[in-house]
Amino acid sequence: MRWLVDECVHRVIVDNLRNAGHDVSSVTDDIPSSPDLAILRRADVERRILLTQDLDFGEMLFHAQLVHGSGVVLLRARFLSADFLWQRLQSAVEELGELLMERYTVIEDGRIRTRPLQ
Repeated sequence: MRWLVDECVHRVIVDNLRNAGHDVSSVTDDIPSSPDLAILRRADVERRILLTQDLDFGEMLFHAQLVHGSGVVLLRARFLSADFLWQRLQSAVEELGELLMERYTVIEDGRIRTRPLQ
């Protein structure tokens, strides 16, 4: 899968995604301190799923009704350890796989919620 990982996501998760064979671009490495809209546009142009812990992306997509077709995954767990978040993300990828594309997915402690972006 192709990912664009936001700056707020722990580096361990970036490394784990790469080690698992995913194509990963990192905002921290490639476009640091970019505004959220620029990050969304880049994910869309490159057909990458945006992985973030920033709630603002949901606001932008649903309340401002921005068009974004690549998908957004929000890590929103109470336990913010990188290992726990990685386990939850890995479970979502195994369960949903390519279905993460074109969807807004929220990964919480005990559940995964997802809805279409269009």
